[in-house]
Amino acid sequence: MYLDAGVNVPESDRSDSYLAQQSIQGNQERFRQLYQRYHQRVRSTMYQLCGPSSLDDLVQEVFMRVWKGLPQLRQTSQFSTWLYRISWNVACDQRRKFAQQRTFDTKLKTENSEQSSAPDLMQLHYKDLVQRGLAQLSLDHRAVIVLHDLEEVPQKEMAEILGIPVGTVKSRLFHARAAMRQFLQEQGVHL
Repeated sequence: MYLDAGVNVPESDRSDSYLAQQSIQGNQERFRQLYQRYHQRVRSTMYQLCGPSSLDDLVQEVFMRVWKGLPQLRQTSQFSTWLYRISWNVACDQRRKFAQQRTFDTKLKTENSEQSSAPDLMQLHYKDLVQRGLAQLSLDHRAVIVLHDLEEVPQKEMAEILGIPVGTVKSRLFHARAAMRQFLQEQGVHL
């Protein structure tokens, strides 16, 4: 048990819903607990969706939007779904900004061609192969792979996060996995 505003609250009641309700009421300590609980997941998701560029800023943007949006959160029991939806929106915003800045694209193409011309032992590492495979996918396909296979978010919840029907989630997941399988096979990984 722990004390919260003079009330004994069992450890089991420190759920996302409880912490979100307390955060809505302005309890910064409870928001900090939510942040600590989800920081690594959000960071991992943003890394998988957007890459390492500006990762700290993107994670900070997600949690700033969460803090500002908490008063509008109606169903605190679905906090994680709402958080992933905000992460998805930040990732989409980042991708739009990235697409508009063609100078970055040119720089990345130059860096990528330099990397591919020199053999790099780290590229043989499985995680690097997965990263490169994810980079080959569209953002929609990358999102379903990251959320389902890496973050273990259920398909129904993914549909809510992405704002698409469950059938579309299943279809995207099927096609994304097929594309990843093909990429890995082309890289010499036998599945």
